[in-house]
Amino acid sequence: MQLVVVGLNHKTAPVEVRECFSLSADKVKAGLRHIDEYEEINEAVILSTCNRSELYVVVEDAEESLPVLKRFLYDLASNDDDVDPYLFHYYDEECIEHLFRVAASLDSLVIGEGQILSQVKKGYWIAKEAGTTSTVLNTLFHRAISVGKRVRTETRIAYSAVSVSYAAVELAKNLFGDLSNSKVLLLGAGQMGELTARHLIDNGVETVFVSNRNYDRAVDLAAKFHGEAIKTEHAMQCAVNTDIVITSTGAPHYIVKAWDTQHLMTKRKGKPIIFIDIAVPRDVEPEVADIKGVSLYNIDDLEAVVDSNIKVREQEAELAEKIVQEEVEELVNKFRYLSFRPVMALLTDKAERMRQREVKRAMAKLPDITPEERKVMEQMSHMIIRKMLREPMVKINSAAGTGNEQYYIDAMRDLFKLDTIGENRKSERKNSYRYARQ
Repeated sequence: MQLVVVGLNHKTAPVEVRECFSLSADKVKAGLRHIDEYEEINEAVILSTCNRSELYVVVEDAEESLPVLKRFLYDLASNDDDVDPYLFHYYDEECIEHLFRVAASLDSLVIGEGQILSQVKKGYWIAKEAGTTSTVLNTLFHRAISVGKRVRTETRIAYSAVSVSYAAVELAKNLFGDLSNSKVLLLGAGQMGELTARHLIDNGVETVFVSNRNYDRAVDLAAKFHGEAIKTEHAMQCAVNTDIVITSTGAPHYIVKAWDTQHLMTKRKGKPIIFIDIAVPRDVEPEVADIKGVSLYNIDDLEAVVDSNIKVREQEAELAEKIVQEEVEELVNKFRYLSFRPVMALLTDKAERMRQREVKRAMAKLPDITPEERKVMEQMSHMIIRKMLREPMVKINSAAGTGNEQYYIDAMRDLFKLDTIGENRKSERKNSYRYARQ
């Protein structure tokens, strides 16, 4: 039994690759419903945010299962492009450490941002409701959520909490200086849009226009900040008298196109405008940047703003890292306890999982099988397992209490790959994260 995480994030893949793997909640649920088609996967959780798409699984053998895990990720995104150079994978203890750092916002684009913990919770609960988690991932994600809360309670890493939306406002301040005289059009009324609007108001902006596909949501958000709701079809008309346009929709296609922006600039008579696109997938067509008078920034451009905030948080991040390491060691020890179970119990569990998986595959190919025939197949497969395990059980029982006992226990573990999470030394596990871009 091994833990594996495979995926990509803002450290390993540019925005044009990440947006291809951005998964809606509906896509995640649909993927989990078909998890049984990937027989190597025993448990699974999918975490997808604007800056990461990651698959956490429990498998029998990490190395052998990795191609299947990558295929599942490709199938989820309906993507045939070769993005292997951008993918990373962690095994066992390093998988645990990675998730804990994610939940603690230590792996975020903006260290200390507050959204990631709720996103981890959401990803976990979707998987739990889909029935794709069991003992291992339930234990892992409950502890990860606890770690995220502990870091935010015991450190000041989230003091004056920042996020991508905060970084977008900081970029606008760097470009305009005083924002009190600036008019801002916000395209998107979701959580990111609301956070952005809040930061804008806190930084002096008095005029905020909000446009959203669901007009009622635009009205609600605009009312919170004494702004004005704009219908989607009138958004570009509103932009004629706007200084900054910040986009954060969940649209799967470009909502601001070069042709429309060219007409917009004609109406503005050359007056400059700034587009800050913080959506993944991107909202603004890249060609918009080539239009005279337009400045376009996407989520990757925010890294420069983020860097200045990271310096302030480095000391608190060091404290958070210590907490993460403590929690990792504690959970690894908990998982290691599983290895104290009798070796034959581990082997029996593994054989039973394999039996159930193979019977399920066989049943899928025999849709017209009767209940009586199904019962015969179940009994037959049970008997095969029992007879296969009988000789090893007799042998290890006869060696109990003798000088050969440990020899047979070690041999059984090695032959049937019965190591549990935490058994291998960290230095022996393959870690390809840091080499993902090489």
